[in-house]
Amino acid sequence: MVGENKIDVKSTIVEIDGDEMTRVMWKWVKDDLLFPYLNMKLEYYDLGLPKRDETGDKITVDAANAIKKHTVGIKCATITPDKNRIKEYGLKQEWKSPNATLRAALDGTIFRGPILVGNILPGVRTWKKPIFIGRHAYGDVYKNQEIRVTGPGKGELLFTPEKGEPVRLTIHDFKGPGILRGVHNTDASIQSFARASFLFALDRKMPLWFSAKDTISKSYDGNFRAIFQEVYEKDFKKKMEDAKLEYFYTLIDDAVARLMKGEGGLLWALKNYDGDVMSDMLGSAFGSLAMMTSVLVSPSGYFEFEAAHGTVQKHFYKYKKGEKTSTNPMALIFAWTGGIRKRGELDKTPDVVDFANKLDAASLETIESGIMTNDLALAATPNKNNKVVMTEDFIGAIRKNLDKKLKVT
Repeated sequence: MVGENKIDVKSTIVEIDGDEMTRVMWKWVKDDLLFPYLNMKLEYYDLGLPKRDETGDKITVDAANAIKKHTVGIKCATITPDKNRIKEYGLKQEWKSPNATLRAALDGTIFRGPILVGNILPGVRTWKKPIFIGRHAYGDVYKNQEIRVTGPGKGELLFTPEKGEPVRLTIHDFKGPGILRGVHNTDASIQSFARASFLFALDRKMPLWFSAKDTISKSYDGNFRAIFQEVYEKDFKKKMEDAKLEYFYTLIDDAVARLMKGEGGLLWALKNYDGDVMSDMLGSAFGSLAMMTSVLVSPSGYFEFEAAHGTVQKHFYKYKKGEKTSTNPMALIFAWTGGIRKRGELDKTPDVVDFANKLDAASLETIESGIMTNDLALAATPNKNNKVVMTEDFIGAIRKNLDKKLKVT
């Protein structure tokens, strides 16, 4: 498919580049699986660590504003630097997580779910249907303040209202060294989280669970539970009942126990840190962290599709030495297809949606035929036809399947 035979993507997509091995694969996916078939208008932002450092992280804010303008963004995996990365890249400072910056700017909720293939069975034998995580994308430990307590003293929680008397609570009387942390959230952000979760459940026709620990955290977690119930009663109860979908609250420890004995097929909404941990658990249990879809959904109608895993640092170091690696690009491919599909849905261009669906199917069929990367081979059902290939060969095999579906000669 070249020239006039390519499919036209009507509106602009925001492309957000990333770091290390995922950045390398990002280009391979575009060059081999997208550009030969699509005419796309991409507004490009380089969120690779050197560019973030060069711009004082302004480019991350610019990328968020671009998504607000064009509604759909697609993001590669990026590095959140620690002290070792500061030294390695010669950074000016320890920049914040670009994902956290984007989430806060877009006021979004992250929804993650497994990429299921027939020859990779879940680690939990009762799971027969996908389980999606809805992760609140604001506050908690990701916007905390911390103090290293060096000796005896009183740790306090203080709120000074614009009007009225200050509220002061003792957290702990320290007799020696320790640590303190302060976290926060806002009613407005929790309301957006709840609303996005109900909308996603209705769109995917899945029951919705929300779980927290309000028996212990009566104010913080209790407020999440109360707001979810209020949003449900006010705006979504009838819609959920008409669709025969249940909304269910339970404590997080009870939810985990129920999940391990159930068959799946639900959306599980969680606070920020809980969702971070549990989405990785689900990714691993369903076969691989590189086999997860991830989309940030804003109640304002913005969508940011991303790869849900890290930058594959070890493989990148091998790649820099000239070695070939068997790195899984599936999450990157599905980030692109998710964004392209959503662009097609918003633009009402069914040929664009059809292309995204066919690329998804070609990717899945490649794995089911026995051609896969090393991480998938470790999880796949043993078969004499299974063949571990390098990343470029895996993408090449997907392209052959895609050509068949598109009837490319």
